[in-house]
Amino acid sequence: MTCDNEWIFKTADRLCDFYAQEFGGKKSGRYRIPAKLLREIAGRRRLYEDDIREIGRAVAERGFVLIDMDSFYVIMSANTFVNYRRANEDFL
Repeated sequence: MTCDNEWIFKTADRLCDFYAQEFGGKKSGRYRIPAKLLREIAGRRRLYEDDIREIGRAVAERGFVLIDMDSFYVIMSANTFVNYRRANEDFL
């Protein structure tokens, strides 16, 4: 972990912490965050593809998924996907 990337880990921590906070009429859970607010949390004027990828990796290490929806981002628990239907060779 280098000092240059410290903001990525702090951003990931904040995004993961929000998952457990009550807002939007729900006690906790998945949420969406506008790109502008993500930039503010990261303390950056711009976030590039590489930045989003690194934040996504840091979030994944904490058990969450960052989904880029172009104008906003979605944060979900990785456990959400465990019970999804699985496609296999028979699917082809």
